[in-house]
Amino acid sequence: MKTEFAQEFKAEPKFKVAEEILQACVHCGFCTATCPTYLQLGDERDSPRGRIYMMKSMFEGEPVTAATREHLDRCLTCRSCETTCPSGVEYGHLVDLGRVVAEQKAPRPVSQRLLRWSLRQVLPYRWRFGPLLALGQIFRPLLPALLKGHIPKPVKTISLLAVESSRVMLSLPGCAQASAAPNTDLAAAKVLGKLGIKLQPVQQTGCCGAVDLHLNAHQQGLQKIKANIDALWPHIEKGAEAIVITASGCGATLQEYGYLLRDDTDYADKAAKVSAMSRDIADILAQEDLTKLHIPVIQQRIAVHCPCTQQHALQLPGKVQALLQEQGFALTQTRNDHLCCGSAGTYSLLQADLSHQLRDNKLADLSMDNPDMIVTANIGCQLHLGGKANVPVKHWLELLTD
Repeated sequence: MKTEFAQEFKAEPKFKVAEEILQACVHCGFCTATCPTYLQLGDERDSPRGRIYMMKSMFEGEPVTAATREHLDRCLTCRSCETTCPSGVEYGHLVDLGRVVAEQKAPRPVSQRLLRWSLRQVLPYRWRFGPLLALGQIFRPLLPALLKGHIPKPVKTISLLAVESSRVMLSLPGCAQASAAPNTDLAAAKVLGKLGIKLQPVQQTGCCGAVDLHLNAHQQGLQKIKANIDALWPHIEKGAEAIVITASGCGATLQEYGYLLRDDTDYADKAAKVSAMSRDIADILAQEDLTKLHIPVIQQRIAVHCPCTQQHALQLPGKVQALLQEQGFALTQTRNDHLCCGSAGTYSLLQADLSHQLRDNKLADLSMDNPDMIVTANIGCQLHLGGKANVPVKHWLELLTD
């Protein structure tokens, strides 16, 4: 794709990346066949190719409107298009830059800015999110159905034994998962403990930075990333083997640390190290002897949902399915596994109607073979699907604990 960027963008090095990404696109349109928003809406402007054309025009100095911003907002950043693209177009990096420029050129209404600011003040902070969630759970029966669907019911936490081992892996307690699905990290610690690995939560860490990055507050996101690196680094220097990812959405961001801080002389090397050490727990367990777990295989039939962040960002499609099949679990058939469920971080709150349409599609695809349970690998997807599903929705790790 031939480009001629406006002078204001030529002057900033970060937009050189955008130009290179645009020039890799050959207009083939393969991406439209796997884009959830295009398939749902049928509008070229809500496809990767259409958005790429809009961003090209924007970077070349053409006027930016609220409609431009809205079409970029509708993108889930699921990155299914990247998996499909024969030219290797790094669409995710491009749309991150495009959204920032679109918001600057076509400022949002005050109500939207206030909502986004509010989400950034609550979701990334577990000591704020946790108490608010607990309050919502108390009054959940009285809430309207739309709001009730975003509030999970309280769960009974699983037991956990202390583990001492020379093998140590790190975990980030994160923000939403610690309160909304506490059994996920407890199951991870229990499973790894049985394998002779101590899972060490680094309590000084916070949100991985995804919430701020998704809401175009990049500087605040980078501050959180640097704070996490500072908290993790002493443990890394002591010989920790890996940083365990139990929420693939957070994992997708952790694996971007090296890219996001590549030009920061103080953090580039450390960020690259953190990204290299960040591994999805399915990938970790696939290399361990799981016979030590004595897994209590249940009789229920299970549908596996592979989050976009796990299959397109972390590039681990089918990893969970293969692991569960090897352990004897009965998996049901599903379809359209490559399509997003509509969760996508804050998307389900900011693009509720479209998000719910995509959720209904996904639940139909997951339920085609009448499963007794749905399992997934990301907290956002778990809460989103669980708000409407007729069967329990859990993190797949919970299947491996007794």
